[in-house]
Amino acid sequence: MIARQAIMNGQQAVVGYELFNRSRSHGAHTAASDVILVFTALSHAGTEELVGKMLIFVNCTHESLAGGHLELVNPDKVVLEIPALGHTANHEVAARLPILAGLRARGFHLAFTHTVLESAYAPWLPLADYIKLDLSVLAPDQVAVLINYAGRHSQAELIAEKIETAQQYDMVSSLGVQLFQGYWFSRPALIEAKLLTPTQASIVQLLNLVRSQASTAEIEEVLKKDAGLAFNLMRLINSAGLGLAHEVTSFRQAVLLLGLKKLFRWAALLLTAMRSGGTPPAVGQTAVVRGRLMELLAQEFLPPEEADKAFVIGIFSMLDQMLGMPLASAVGLLHMPDGVDDALLHRQGVFGELLTLVEACETSNDSAFDHAAQSLKLSNQQINWAHLQALAWADQLAHS
Repeated sequence: MIARQAIMNGQQAVVGYELFNRSRSHGAHTAASDVILVFTALSHAGTEELVGKMLIFVNCTHESLAGGHLELVNPDKVVLEIPALGHTANHEVAARLPILAGLRARGFHLAFTHTVLESAYAPWLPLADYIKLDLSVLAPDQVAVLINYAGRHSQAELIAEKIETAQQYDMVSSLGVQLFQGYWFSRPALIEAKLLTPTQASIVQLLNLVRSQASTAEIEEVLKKDAGLAFNLMRLINSAGLGLAHEVTSFRQAVLLLGLKKLFRWAALLLTAMRSGGTPPAVGQTAVVRGRLMELLAQEFLPPEEADKAFVIGIFSMLDQMLGMPLASAVGLLHMPDGVDDALLHRQGVFGELLTLVEACETSNDSAFDHAAQSLKLSNQQINWAHLQALAWADQLAHS
């Protein structure tokens, strides 16, 4: 089963995702077969269609690299993460070198763990585009030594991974690392905002008017008071892949073409871009992926109207981070459709289980993932395919 974790730059904006397997040793899947599943998806649909313009880091095994599974994959945006051998016999390091060199010659980027800086792996070091520093096993003084050594002996970019605290992030940032990865970024410390920004307040007002089925004139009045909000809403509607024959140029036209329920969805999306000051951009990106993934999975067994509701729940699951207040307080600001509050605050009902599932795609909580998938009767293939499509859709939206 494929899970993901975002890779951020120094502005805490998402620049790529690592896709990794969450296989059980006793299950039918192996690490190698999960990697093959990713390769197969990329080759069938095309890398850009599935993952957009961002880099995709694929957690590999040496066995998966030796097969022919990469022949049809466009290497442009794919970074192959090469594991250490577990032991450092020089002849085995040398034996793997032709395969790794061949992949890089074909255009794949290669990432290695920090063990590639050991003398035994010296033949691999010139092939490294990225070197990952695992903060769960390295002490701060070791990190400093490795960064210094890598800077003198390699052109590779460094990625500090398994960041769990703000202190770890500050430490590696101060040492010059510019790429970061870890669960801390998906749930950073809540930045309390005393008041909503004017634009956030306008979006909340817009959402409540749409939800209460106010007249088009009432809703237009809100947009007239915030030209930036009106512009961004129109831009979002026109660029979000709705397949509209003509460009939407007014809110009245949007209501006629889409209906209020669809507009509630796009207005919810606007909140992901209007974060409280200090909230990392990755929070909004995570919310978009969650919304789209919940929608795609809901489409497998729920009617279209319920799939729209699933989308909104995924977006609103990050409301506390986006608005800078506890989730219960943020939810209380909005007139929510039935079932949304229970899903967001208590993880109850079918939407609560869907939300648990998509959140587990970002973490190592395998038991929650397995329980939710089984309860919803969703297969590995359905979840994996929807997950990759959601990443691509979110990236397309971010670059539109």
